[in-house]
Amino acid sequence: MGWLTVAAYAAAAGLCFIAARRCPVVADAGAARRRRRVWLGVAVLMAFLCINKQLDLQSLLTDVGRLLAQRQGWYGWRRTVQLWFVIAVAMAGTLTLVITMWKIRAILRESIILLIGLSLLLTFIFVRAASLHHVDVFIRLRFLGLRVNWILELTGIVLIVFSAARSALRPRAG
Repeated sequence: MGWLTVAAYAAAAGLCFIAARRCPVVADAGAARRRRRVWLGVAVLMAFLCINKQLDLQSLLTDVGRLLAQRQGWYGWRRTVQLWFVIAVAMAGTLTLVITMWKIRAILRESIILLIGLSLLLTFIFVRAASLHHVDVFIRLRFLGLRVNWILELTGIVLIVFSAARSALRPRAG
């Protein structure tokens, strides 16, 4: 399933790059520029996540955090730190989503699937990175033979792929 996820990230990155290149020419050059930037930003993010999935960089980050906690003497407080990390990530994610929605409000209708996919995917990634025991137990559960973490991660990627494909296939003339 790991290789399927890597391939899904790579496909998402490629389709997002194509969507950026095929942004429709519209009377409002600023709107076209914003669309292009959105798709390029998402493409770069998907490419990074593809590399990260293959190299498992989040495990390195977790190991470094654990080592720091042990060396600095706050390892016993790690659960509290993890909880506050999840709360901070949720707040930052919500704020980022609101700001992003405000910035792209002119193209929001066509980007709502993209925003839902990004929100689902990034929330999953950051909460998973916090490595809370209860979260780990939940995402390792199986539903119809599939682990919950596969379902959550791949659903976010599929929504992004769908949105990028829809944008890339839209006629260029505007």
